[in-house]
Amino acid sequence: MGENCRIFVFTMIKEYKVFSLNNGIRVVVQPVNSPITHLGLFVDAGSRDEALDEHGMAHFIEHIIFKGTRKRKAHHVLSCLENVGGEMNAFTGKEDTCLYASFLSPHLDRAAELFSDILFHSVYPAAEIRKEKDVVIDEINYYRDIPDDCIFEDFEAQIFRDHPMGRSVLGTAETVKKINAKAIRNFISHNYISGRILICITGNVNPDVAFKTIGKYFNAPLPYSSVTKRKPPVQYTPTTLIIEKDISQTHCVTGIPACSQKDPRRLVLALLNNYLGGPGMNSRLNMSVREKHGLAYNIESNFAPFSDCGIFSIYFGTDNGDCEKAMRLIMREINNLRKEKLGTLQLHRAKQQIKGQLAISLESNLNNMLGAGKSMMAYGQIDSIGAVCDKIDGITATQVLDVAQAILDPLRFSTVIYQPQRNDS
Repeated sequence: MGENCRIFVFTMIKEYKVFSLNNGIRVVVQPVNSPITHLGLFVDAGSRDEALDEHGMAHFIEHIIFKGTRKRKAHHVLSCLENVGGEMNAFTGKEDTCLYASFLSPHLDRAAELFSDILFHSVYPAAEIRKEKDVVIDEINYYRDIPDDCIFEDFEAQIFRDHPMGRSVLGTAETVKKINAKAIRNFISHNYISGRILICITGNVNPDVAFKTIGKYFNAPLPYSSVTKRKPPVQYTPTTLIIEKDISQTHCVTGIPACSQKDPRRLVLALLNNYLGGPGMNSRLNMSVREKHGLAYNIESNFAPFSDCGIFSIYFGTDNGDCEKAMRLIMREINNLRKEKLGTLQLHRAKQQIKGQLAISLESNLNNMLGAGKSMMAYGQIDSIGAVCDKIDGITATQVLDVAQAILDPLRFSTVIYQPQRNDS
C-alpha cells in the first residue's frame, strides 16, 4: 500500500522550467492539466526588512499596490481579472511578499499585463493611502481581539527580542499612521529589485509561451541585486510573560529558537514537529492533553524556518486552573522524545503520515504554485515530491533523537500566557 501511494504522489508534480529575463527576474513555469492557471509574483522582502520607522510598511504595500496605477483606478485593478471570473489575493510574511491570482488559462496574458502594471506603475494615491490606513488599523485591531492569533506576536517578540523578526508583520496603529507615498517608494526602491523578484506560474500552459508572455510585460529595466542584507537575531534568553486579558480561558504559547531553512536538520525537525503536535488527531500532544486528560480543545505544535533562524512553538487553550497541568503533560512528551529513540513502527508511521499530508497539500495547484515559488526563493530549486519523500525515508531514529536533544530543551523554552483577568471585588 505504501509503495502504491508513493507512485501516485510522485506523479502529482510535473516537471518545471526556470527562465531568467534580461533584467534578472526569474520565471518558473509548471505545466499541469487543469483549466485554471495560478500566477504568483514573489518578492524577497518582508517585515524583517523594514527599518524601525518603517514598521508595517511591507504589509501596507501589499494593500496599497492594488489601489491604482498610471492607467487604472483602484476599481479597474480589482475588476480586471474578476470580470473574467478570476481572483486576486496577496500575503506578507517576515521575509517575503506575494501577489497572486487564479484564472482560466486563456487569460494568462491579461493577468501578466495587470501584474506588470501593478509592479511597475502603481501610483499610491494620497486618498487611497488615507483610506487604506484605516483598513489596516482595523485589521490590526481585529487580530488583537483574537487571543489565539495575537499571542503568537507577543511570543515572537520574546524569542526575537529587539530584532525585526520579533515585530508584528502588520505594524502598529502608530507606525501605520505615519506611512506616506514617499516612504512607500523608498521601501520599494530598496527591496523590489529584479534579483529578489520571482514569477511562478502553474497551469495548463506551454512553458515557452508563458515565458514569452512574461517577458513581454516584465522586461522593464530594474536595479539588480540578489543580496538581501539581514542581521541575524541576537543572543537568545528564555523569558516568561503572563498577561491578563478580558478572556474566558487561558491561552499559552511555549517554544524556542529552531532550525533555519539552510540547516540540514530542518526536515528532521519538521518530522518531529508533525509527530509531536501536527494536524493529525493522533499526535502525541493531542492524544495526551486532549484525548486522555480532556484539558484542551485545541493543542498544536508549529515549526517555522526562516533564512537564518527558525522558531518552534506549542500552543494550547485551556481552563484557567488547568494550565500548569497541561504544561506538565507537554513537557513529559518532550522529555520522552529526548530520552528514547522512536521505535521502528513509530518512525515508520510518522514518515507515512507526513508524506501523506504533504501529498494532500499539493493536490491543490494553488498550493503547488505557492510552495514552488517559496522553495525557489529560499533554495534556488524545487524538489519533486518523490525527492522529498526519499529524504523523509532516509531519516533515522538516531537523527530524531539527536534533534530533540539538541533543540527541544525545556529549560530554554520561553512562554507567553494570556489568562483571564482576576476579579478582586
